[in-house]
Amino acid sequence: MSSAASSSSSSLSAFSTASRHGRRLILRTPKTLNLRAPSSTPKPLSIRAHSSPSPSPPLTQDDLKKIAADKAVGFVRSGMVLGLGTGSTAAFVVAKLGQLLKSGELSDIVGIPTSKRTEEQARGLGIPLSVLDDHPRLDLAIDGADEVDPDLNLVKGRGGALLREKMVEAASEKFVVVVDETKLVSGLGGSRLAMPVEVVQFCWKYNLVKLQELFKEEGCEAKLRLNRDGKPYVTDNSNYIVDLYFETPIKDSLAAGKEISAFEGVVEHGLFLDMATVAIIAGKNGVEVKSK
Repeated sequence: MSSAASSSSSSLSAFSTASRHGRRLILRTPKTLNLRAPSSTPKPLSIRAHSSPSPSPPLTQDDLKKIAADKAVGFVRSGMVLGLGTGSTAAFVVAKLGQLLKSGELSDIVGIPTSKRTEEQARGLGIPLSVLDDHPRLDLAIDGADEVDPDLNLVKGRGGALLREKMVEAASEKFVVVVDETKLVSGLGGSRLAMPVEVVQFCWKYNLVKLQELFKEEGCEAKLRLNRDGKPYVTDNSNYIVDLYFETPIKDSLAAGKEISAFEGVVEHGLFLDMATVAIIAGKNGVEVKSK
């Protein structure tokens, strides 16, 4: 028998014998254990609470537009003649160009504005301006869009500048469209928001009715665009705008564009087909660049 087993057996025997004779059994703590309180008072525990970093606020639509606009300006080089678009996204582009001119990172650029509003902004930022008559071929145009389909076809003109935008962008060697991801559609008209048609003021209702009839199968509703005061909106070219609202996307955008243009009294429509060469799309996961 091992010594450990023998010791254990002796202890059990002693416990049994003491029990039988009624003696009190005293259990002693082994000397190797020190159960006394330590001589010195222990230092109190120190607990530090670290606040977790605040999460970044979600990007707004304007944040996304600005990110895409900054990316688009990367296509600009000194000495270029540029088409300057109209609308909230284009305003970020113009602002960035003004900043780069002021810092000296860009020089000798000339802007061709697509609206009086853009002209005023660019002039205030010191961007040299001209017109298509003096620069019939542009190096680059940058503008926003109201809808972008998978083939980079666009709906534009909710800002009211569709005629001048189309003229300037058609004259450009490259047209970069800048949008946030909310503007992507599977087919033009798919957002159910306005697709504008610029018409002469004379007998505008005649064209409104014809346009609504043309897109009857798409469940189209045609409305004259009004100002906040309830009066007809007038473009920079002294025309009215009829806005078309589609229940379903336009089946054949190319054919639709041709049919709209054939109406007497129609000046221009907001279908910008086969014009954009690059689309810069800002989303919550980053910026995507699509090229034709």
